[in-house]
Amino acid sequence: MLRVPAAGLALALLLAASPARAASFPCEGVQAADETAICADRALNDLDVEMAVRFAILKELLPMGGRGKLRDDQETWLTERRACGADPACLREAYAGRLKTLRAVFSEFAKQGP
Repeated sequence: MLRVPAAGLALALLLAASPARAASFPCEGVQAADETAICADRALNDLDVEMAVRFAILKELLPMGGRGKLRDDQETWLTERRACGADPACLREAYAGRLKTLRAVFSEFAKQGP
């Protein structure tokens, strides 16, 4: 029988339950170029949702000191994402880098087991 870590199962359920066009921020009335591009592009939108779900789960899993670093890193990354403007290639690259980092941290928790 295949065992899925509880956090992995939670991530899968959250991703499956997410509405198809729901970014991690409300798309109505966005004015920032990066957010407008994310709301207009399904693939970018999906990357944004995955990033937000992983971030939310890790925020709960990490000890206090780790949470602060996670938030600081996220703020730095958001500044980098904003610098992409409406460039989809730049945004995809930004998400690829951030998701690689978040997946690695997530993977470390999965290795620890119950």
